Amino acid sequence: MRIFVTGGAGFIGSALVRHLVAEGNYEVLNFDKLTYAGNPSTVASVADSPRYRFVQGDICDANAVRAAIASFQPDIITHLAAESHVDRSIDGPGAFIQTNLVGTFVLLSEARTYYEGLPEEARARFRFHHISTDEVYGSLGADGLFSEETPYDPRSPYSASKAGSDHLVSAWGHTFGLPVLITNCSNNYGPYHFPEKLIPLMIAQALAGRPLPVYGKGDQVRDWLYVDDHVRALQCVFERGVPGRTYNVGGGNEKQNVEVVRALCALLDAQRPRADGRSYAEQISFVADRPGHDKRYAIDASRIRSELGWEPRETFETGLAATVDWYLANEDWWQTLIRERDAVARRGVAN
Repeated sequence: MRIFVTGGAGFIGSALVRHLVAEGNYEVLNFDKLTYAGNPSTVASVADSPRYRFVQGDICDANAVRAAIASFQPDIITHLAAESHVDRSIDGPGAFIQTNLVGTFVLLSEARTYYEGLPEEARARFRFHHISTDEVYGSLGADGLFSEETPYDPRSPYSASKAGSDHLVSAWGHTFGLPVLITNCSNNYGPYHFPEKLIPLMIAQALAGRPLPVYGKGDQVRDWLYVDDHVRALQCVFERGVPGRTYNVGGGNEKQNVEVVRALCALLDAQRPRADGRSYAEQISFVADRPGHDKRYAIDASRIRSELGWEPRETFETGLAATVDWYLANEDWWQTLIRERDAVARRGVAN
């Protein structure tokens, strides 16, 4: 199978690329613009494989998308290219509208043209798989879970742009007969995560001896999903999912943000103790909350479990330990991003 991956130099996209090439049964084309969050080093381990190709391109550029699709002739398009940081969407919503909405429209349009020109056998196996977020559903109270039937209620410019892209994908399925799949995932974590996101940010700040900025009271709840578990779920969906269906993917690990930070501190205390012998938890600093910060996300992943047989392999404890191990062993990778891309600056204050 030939898999066309958009955003394959980003966090989740690169994990998918590494997984598919390692599997040995796929040819993979990585189509990535290489924005601030895209980095060729994330796929260096597979870059020399004869089953891997890279094209630097923008999903908003129809000519570039058309040329790449025509050259590669994919069986599957997995669409991960997106602006993804909520804080950046507060500071500059325009980039999110352009990439997440306009880019998805361009990709759908080119995918439809390609699909309609395929012979019958190739059309039967083609899929357009759109990867989205649980944030499109809005904010939960103390109880309940997001299911595939939960009404959309996005609260940030980021989640609104992703909700819009989900609706475009669904519309292309209903109106034009494009065989589409949508997955909505919970918070991912793991290796190669750009250090503006919570877990790598806290590791970097802790080791630098700086305050660990926790928004508000730190009582916002997220469902954490180890990235390698997520990409196995994506493979299950584009291989065996029913076109037109949505599948929620969650790790079943609800944690308050401050709990996550404290767990990180405990792991760092054990593996890289502070010189003064005190805990990294003493560096926790509660700061002004993000505007419109959603209170709680939690995923009901029963559909993908029952229909496709997917299960996460990592608990939060094992996944977090593996993540900390990776960041401690790969300081050069993320320190370079902090120096060159201002990765740990506070954003999204809406002043």
